[in-house]
Amino acid sequence: MDRRSFLTSAAGASLLPQALQAQETGRKTRIYRIDYFYYRQGGQAARLNQFFSSQAPLLSRHTRALGFFNAVFTPRLQTLMVLSGFESMDGMMSAAAQVEADAGYRKAFEELESGSEPPFDTSQRLLLAALDFSPEIVPLPEKPKAPRYFELRVYHAPTVRQLHLLHGRFGGAEVKIFHRSGIHPILYADTIIGPDLPNLTYLMPFATLADREKAWDAFGADPEWLKVRAESVARGGQIVDNNNLSLWRAASYSPIQ
Repeated sequence: MDRRSFLTSAAGASLLPQALQAQETGRKTRIYRIDYFYYRQGGQAARLNQFFSSQAPLLSRHTRALGFFNAVFTPRLQTLMVLSGFESMDGMMSAAAQVEADAGYRKAFEELESGSEPPFDTSQRLLLAALDFSPEIVPLPEKPKAPRYFELRVYHAPTVRQLHLLHGRFGGAEVKIFHRSGIHPILYADTIIGPDLPNLTYLMPFATLADREKAWDAFGADPEWLKVRAESVARGGQIVDNNNLSLWRAASYSPIQ
């Protein structure tokens, strides 16, 4: 990844499904990007968080959704995750140009890279397309007393056909069961550039880890969910053959809290 701006993307619009390209004319957030910054023990984490904290107001002006999250339970605990949303591929590239043209941003980035070691070791980027039933991410009316926890789940489907069946299950009965169980995802999306395709990614906040455990217990025991899952397997087989979950906590300066 180009270290100069986490907004820069090498992905071309030609890689997007035609249906998504048609949706880009609307104002709804259609493109999401996840950037993972992997750092080592020491001062890199503080440098990264200081940089993004100082630049969050600028970045917020050029994105439709923006969140910064520190790892709680992930394969590599020394990770900072940045989620950003745009209404189109063109909007993402335009945002990158406007941010990089800002003198304050350029100065802050030069300071970030001026240390004796790099500000992070490696990074990874994923590009996602929001599903039709994905809600818009909106700020909370009031900032919570403590940053919330966020659970990120990635479900890999064996085939594209089964991924579409997964869309149907999530967009139908499953989301209703989620909500009454205390699970309120703020994003559902397909990964269009990234590993382990095809897959569906969703992100959900919880006030505490205890709230998370209580909600998932309620969901797992819900009679309608047990019925929906059995019907789903009978119709399409195991439409999820493996899943990956990670837990994050919003940084104190994150617009998404």
